[in-house]
Amino acid sequence: MQIIEVKTLEEVQILSNLAQEIWHQHFTSIIGQDQVSYMLKHYQSTEAIWKQIQTGAEYYFLKISQIPVAYICLIADSNKNRMMLSKLYVKDSERGKGLGKSLLQFSETRAIQKNCNDLWLTVNRFNADSIEWYSRQGFVVIDEVKKDIGQGYFMDDYMSRPEIS
Repeated sequence: MQIIEVKTLEEVQILSNLAQEIWHQHFTSIIGQDQVSYMLKHYQSTEAIWKQIQTGAEYYFLKISQIPVAYICLIADSNKNRMMLSKLYVKDSERGKGLGKSLLQFSETRAIQKNCNDLWLTVNRFNADSIEWYSRQGFVVIDEVKKDIGQGYFMDDYMSRPEIS
């Protein structure tokens, strides 16, 4: 297993293809095919990801035997000393193998490296499996966020962060 930063346009194209596969597998039953297609075009296309990287987002592949099977996106806000785990996605065939946990641990380490003392994320409020998984990893819901993303679509999410003990 390797976690590799996405740096080239060719790697972004591979990432976009992986996103297409994962999103169609996972999100169609949650938000519907039309919204999946819309979000892929506007947030997970080669052009959208490349633009995000150019403005400071960090994307990473998780590869097994040189094949990308998962990815994350991290966005540091150094003014507030916090980092958003913007995306953490694993192919269906690779779930349950600890890859998500490895990516989460990598995210926590990366946050520390960037002098961020807070890691947070949003998860679709109807994505019960992911909400449960994040809860098992120590995340708690701290807010609800409903964001208009255009053409009548919304991101209807819970904002979560690790529980402070």
